[in-house]
Amino acid sequence: MSIVNLAFQVLPKSEGGSTYEIVDKAIETVQQSGVKYEVGAMETVMEGELDQLLDIVKRAQDACIEAGASEVMTHMKIHYRPASGVTMDEKIKKYRL
Repeated sequence: MSIVNLAFQVLPKSEGGSTYEIVDKAIETVQQSGVKYEVGAMETVMEGELDQLLDIVKRAQDACIEAGASEVMTHMKIHYRPASGVTMDEKIKKYRL
């Protein structure tokens, strides 16, 4: 399977916990996964095989629930190019110094 980019944003609903602290738990899930990723102000982008990345998103949602969220809305974007794969570097390399 080819390499894809998957961007996702979790929006946890919590009755008193800190939203940032709950989102931090989702990001920890990504960090522990071992895939290439980049955290942004509004979403996290990962690079890898689609099935693996979708599993990470599921685990990130579970981490939000375990951290106190009563529900989680998740927005995802997937860039898929089966012939050659997709990398984050090809998209942002020219903007990095």
